[in-house]
Amino acid sequence: MSDISTEAVPLPEIMIFPKRLLNADTTEKLLNRIHGLKHVRQINLHGESLPVVVNYGPGKGHKVDHPQRRVIEVKGEKMELRVQVGRIFVEVDDIDNVQEVSDEIERICDEILPFDFYLEVGRYSKFKPTLTDYLRGLR
Repeated sequence: MSDISTEAVPLPEIMIFPKRLLNADTTEKLLNRIHGLKHVRQINLHGESLPVVVNYGPGKGHKVDHPQRRVIEVKGEKMELRVQVGRIFVEVDDIDNVQEVSDEIERICDEILPFDFYLEVGRYSKFKPTLTDYLRGLR
């Protein structure tokens, strides 16, 4: 029998799922606004990869000059955007704050995104090591 008090409780995440892929400018605006919210612990971006070079096929090795792969600045920190963002996962520090953060994110998305989007609450990324992690020695 496991002891519930010692098990890690996964923190809730809010998934922002826009109906279109976001360009770098929109991503930068959205991240700057969301990063400033209270109770936000972590933000993860998912989307189509924007490689530097073609990895396979007849053009293998040729440089890809995609205009959306560029450096963006989020709260004073510069980072290279390597994906064209399709989903954003915002981890909230406590389940009691989910509704407050969700309402704020919906308001921000209404202001910034000129198209529809979905917001869902759940847990979308792993929160404890998997068997594969143990086999690879990551844990």
